[in-house]
Amino acid sequence: MTAPGRRSSTFSRLLRHGFTDPSAAERLLDGPELTGVRNDPVLLEALGATADPDLALHGLVRLLEAQPAPTARRELLDTVIAAKPLRDRLLGVLGASAALAEHLARHAGDWQALVMYEPRDLHPGVEEFERGLAEADDPVSLRVAYRRCLLSIAARDVCGTTDIAETAAELADLATATLRAALAIARAAAPDDAALCRLAVIAMGKCGGHELNYVSDVDVIFVGEAVEGADEGKALRSATKLASHMMRICSETTVEGSIWPVDANLRPEGRNGPLVRTLASHLAYYQRWAKTWEFQALLKARPVAGDIELGEEYISALEPLVWKAAERENFVADVQKMRRRVVENIPVAEVERELKLGPGGLRDVEFAVQLLQLVHGRADASLRSGTTLDALQALAAGGYVGRDDAVQLDDAYRFLRSMEHRIQLYRLRRTHLVPEDDADQRRIGRSLGLRTDPVVELNREWKRHTSVVRRLHEKLFYRPLLDAVAQLASGETRLSPEAARERLVALGYADPAAALRHLEALASGVTRKAAIQRTLLPVLLGWFADSADPDAGLLNFRKVSDALGKTPWYLRLLRDEGAAAENLARVLSAGRLAPDLLMRAPEAVALLGDSDGGLEPRGRAALEQEILAGVSRADGATQAVTAARGVRRRELFRTCAADIVGSYGTETQPAEADQGALVDRVGGAVSDLNAATLAGTLRAVVRDTWGDTLPTRFAVIGMGRFGGHELGYGSDADVLFVHEPRNGVPEQSASEAANKVVTEMRRLLLLPSADPPLLIDADLRPEGKSGPLVRTLKSYEAYYRRWSLVWESQALLRAEVVAGDEDLGQRFIELIDPLRYPAEGLGDDAVREIRRLKARMESERLPRGADPKLHTKLGPGGLSDVEWVVQLMQLQHGWVEPGLRTTRTREALAAACAAELIAGEDAEILDEAWVLATRVRNAVMLVRGRAGDTFPTDPRELAAVGRYLGYGPGHVGDMLDDYRRTARRARAVVETLFYGA
Repeated sequence: MTAPGRRSSTFSRLLRHGFTDPSAAERLLDGPELTGVRNDPVLLEALGATADPDLALHGLVRLLEAQPAPTARRELLDTVIAAKPLRDRLLGVLGASAALAEHLARHAGDWQALVMYEPRDLHPGVEEFERGLAEADDPVSLRVAYRRCLLSIAARDVCGTTDIAETAAELADLATATLRAALAIARAAAPDDAALCRLAVIAMGKCGGHELNYVSDVDVIFVGEAVEGADEGKALRSATKLASHMMRICSETTVEGSIWPVDANLRPEGRNGPLVRTLASHLAYYQRWAKTWEFQALLKARPVAGDIELGEEYISALEPLVWKAAERENFVADVQKMRRRVVENIPVAEVERELKLGPGGLRDVEFAVQLLQLVHGRADASLRSGTTLDALQALAAGGYVGRDDAVQLDDAYRFLRSMEHRIQLYRLRRTHLVPEDDADQRRIGRSLGLRTDPVVELNREWKRHTSVVRRLHEKLFYRPLLDAVAQLASGETRLSPEAARERLVALGYADPAAALRHLEALASGVTRKAAIQRTLLPVLLGWFADSADPDAGLLNFRKVSDALGKTPWYLRLLRDEGAAAENLARVLSAGRLAPDLLMRAPEAVALLGDSDGGLEPRGRAALEQEILAGVSRADGATQAVTAARGVRRRELFRTCAADIVGSYGTETQPAEADQGALVDRVGGAVSDLNAATLAGTLRAVVRDTWGDTLPTRFAVIGMGRFGGHELGYGSDADVLFVHEPRNGVPEQSASEAANKVVTEMRRLLLLPSADPPLLIDADLRPEGKSGPLVRTLKSYEAYYRRWSLVWESQALLRAEVVAGDEDLGQRFIELIDPLRYPAEGLGDDAVREIRRLKARMESERLPRGADPKLHTKLGPGGLSDVEWVVQLMQLQHGWVEPGLRTTRTREALAAACAAELIAGEDAEILDEAWVLATRVRNAVMLVRGRAGDTFPTDPRELAAVGRYLGYGPGHVGDMLDDYRRTARRARAVVETLFYGA
């Protein structure tokens, strides 16, 4: 029995050497396998130097137990104690990989592969690995030999003999040798097939790029040809059998597990295409059908097995096409599509643990390098390497990326790949997720040399490197452009003007010459402004390029910068407020309306960085209070209304900016998923803003002529979308004017005063100005354009009692007081309620009249030449369809269903559904169509700067509408198809509910 003091001493020694379970380690050391060496300080020191001493000790004991005889066990122990190179290699592997420890336990003699290292063994290549696999003649023996070779690679890796790039290259060379061995086994099993064909195996992906992981799919493409005199069809069938058998040899699970999956899905047509094609067939496909990503994949193509001469012919034939990919018509759209990181398929809980696909992950580095290769490699052959780090070094040497950026990116990529290798090495499983368990993170951290506090240090270094990648990912594209135009540092290699133009074109800039001029104006010089903008522009340019009109974004930024660049708060805002710069980039590149509003008062850019709800719409009360305060301070009606219109312009910008940011999303905040909420927010904000503007204008006009009191009470009634809180950016303000003479004021005098008010309000709101006009439309008044602009409440009562038509009752469904005398307005609402919610509903004649009016409107009011299926207002399933269905239900049932007594379309539709007047599914279809049509109209106004009811015809404007609606580059067709489908479904509901079909 061990004395307590001694046990405590051993326990403490084990803790000092990094064991996490000293009690279990003591039991293993006291076991018969380690008799004679359990107290050897050399052994404990060596175990303590491994990534996981507990794992290493457990693996060593299992390996000793597996030895076939005591002499073999003694030989292993003696070698471990006496030979430091073996000790470090063997224990290093056992402490890093449970899977390789399991292999050694099953194949007890394979530890001998780690005993001797000749100089040529330090960096073996394909030839050495082929010798190591030479005796394998079936899938099982191939797996055993493969693992034996893998042992030596892992040993060099964990001992630091090779760096990450050399380890990845060795793994790719071992894969090459393995593919050759597997093909040889397949050929030996089918000599007749082998005799008929030439078969070349082309490595793709990381294997082709000479940068393979420990466990990864090995991507390949097969090229086949008939031998001389053989039938091509039979030869291709034979080649396909050989290729399929070779894939199974590597991929299938045996008693020794599998090696890795062989994936041929990068071939032409993917899974749907033939596994093996002739060279001519490959060439025809790439010339005619291939997409940009397929040429990107070919950057790493390399013949590795089979008929190498045929493989070289394949590379020679396709290489010119790869370097012309950047000239393709759809290259920019494809690049934009590929650059938008696809993380939505990663479970939310895993995004932050993803080394490969997560933000700042390996994919970001690899994509950036490959894109720059495609753009500049056509003119510079030095960039045509399939290996990421070699290509990055060449890009830096050629001035295509900044040298400092390249060094930081190289460092980050090496660290992330090292993490990935250590994670995969443990179980030899294909994964890119950082484990959550502290024990796993401790092992990974120690394996990377982080020994003080491995878990904390690992997470700190990991986050630091991903942060570097995220920061440099965009700057990598754009910083060299700034260096090329700013010309501050001498002696550094810079992009040539032609290379700079090529890069801008590849990233979506239609006028690269103008873009370079803007960059030069923004980034040149030694002022604080230029220095800050040089820091900001690489990121801003990336956000501009993510839009449908990067040129406009850059031009607009230059204009804003010219206007505000000397104000300290502007540069400080962009530098210090993380959201402000991205919000500004989104707003400036999303279309014409928001930038136009901003240019008229650039100081409104401050709203973009206000973290205290800067983009949240302000309520009507707050707006009215601000406008009325401005009116009270103004000198005369003209100045007062100018002040009111200035507030309106600023608030319109706020609403536009919030809409754009909500629709596009940001790097930290995804796009708003609820499209209806976006529509309601815009409609409510613009309606409140116009109401407050009218209230301020009314106050200004009254004060300028009559002082504090108008001779007649006066109210403004909102109609149409205004009354329904559904105004778009380009909507007119539909209104009715009502007045009531004050006591003792003759009706004639009151009427003249009311008419003068209306005339003056309309004039002031349309005066030429930097502010957008507000058009007041009173055509929904009794008798239309032929009737008086303003009536008394009694006149309205008399007219509606005697002459009112059914369409006027329908129009009054949207009536709501928006400005002026609240009491008078409410009495007007009480007057019209019986008309819009008639007792017992509508009679049959009235229903027929409404249907007749709707049919006539559809046939007469649609603009000539417009595509009805894409007309958002009057087309089938458009706004008019949905609104007339809802309004018919309000007219028929509003008298008995209080929920229908609302001016808002979506609220009324929801109330009708709740009252079971419409099926839930039909209500959802109508709501979706109404929201989509409204969003399209808003998008058109944002993009074009003028209202429109149909999709733009200009491709760039159409793409911008698509981006606003959530469609990525190249998906305009999907957007139009989705709109037609949504409208068609809505029209079917309308036919049933409105026309009774």
